[in-house]
Amino acid sequence: MSGLLPSEGNVETGGEPSPRVHWLEDDETEHLIGTLACDTARKILSSLHDAPATAAELATEVETSIQNTRHHLGNLTEAELVRIAGTRYSEKGREMKVYAPVDGPFVVCVGGDERDREGVTDAISSFLE
Repeated sequence: MSGLLPSEGNVETGGEPSPRVHWLEDDETEHLIGTLACDTARKILSSLHDAPATAAELATEVETSIQNTRHHLGNLTEAELVRIAGTRYSEKGREMKVYAPVDGPFVVCVGGDERDREGVTDAISSFLE
């Protein structure tokens, strides 16, 4: 049985990327920018773009505590920049979440009228797809 642990588990690679358009004045964008303001969160996100990983693996990679890593993973998940892509099992048989970046680019737009948003969003999506 020791040959079964740790396991690679199931990890979803994501689907076709779809661009997300955010407006600077929106509360959601404020949270997104606040999340990315921290160097550790950016390092975690960058590391996940290299390969999906567990919180423990990320803590080692970015040289921070597991508690700090989990804090930033929570913020990145709330900001929809990171998702839980699957699970793996540790050598001790514990189930661990595997994190991956949310696929697709995101754009932050400044200004514009509420009526212009749909047209701008469509134009950006067409350009990036």
